[in-house]
Amino acid sequence: MKEVILDTETTGLSVKEGHRIVEIGCIELDNLIPTGNKFHCYLNPERKVSEKALEVHGYTDEFLATKKKFNEISEEFLNFIRGKRLIIHNAEFDLSHLNNELSISKKKIIENEIVDTLILARNKFPGSSISLDALCKRYKIDNSNRSKHTSLIDCDLLAKVYINLIGQKEPTLNFQNSDEEKVKISNNVLYFKKIVKPNDNEIKDHFEYLKSSLKKNFFN
Repeated sequence: MKEVILDTETTGLSVKEGHRIVEIGCIELDNLIPTGNKFHCYLNPERKVSEKALEVHGYTDEFLATKKKFNEISEEFLNFIRGKRLIIHNAEFDLSHLNNELSISKKKIIENEIVDTLILARNKFPGSSISLDALCKRYKIDNSNRSKHTSLIDCDLLAKVYINLIGQKEPTLNFQNSDEEKVKISNNVLYFKKIVKPNDNEIKDHFEYLKSSLKKNFFN
């Protein structure tokens, strides 16, 4: 199943106080690899941005006044996410705002499968900070360009965090299993591979080599 990393920025926290969306960003993944397909737009919220929200994302009323309204981009947005699993950090917040906008536009609310990375992180690191910045720090992901919260930057960072959270940083072989190992190479394809088991010293030397040679965030 294809997935979409999704993030929004808003005029304020609660839809109950009339707050609206000012930016939507989406990055499509296929088997955890970015496809290059993106959806991004700034929106005219038809109301003023709160001072606290302005501090977060920096989008002024003057900048947003010339942008499209949500109902003008709703079909394009819905087509982009249709049939895909949505990956969102603090999904309750984003979904409440998106469904509010859809209701205002007389559209059906979102019924996609949802993965909330906030819940994943809370379960994996109970008692620790699980903000996006904190998770980037934990996984040694460079977030130095995140001076303000903007949707596409946040989506890019969340994609990297998500891959780390679900433990899919790099395919691995379990050398402790039997000689004939069943290896899953896609959602519906299996093959059997004969494995020659290395000894403990060979495993240790191999992992030391990977740690010193690879620059990706495969190892903490």
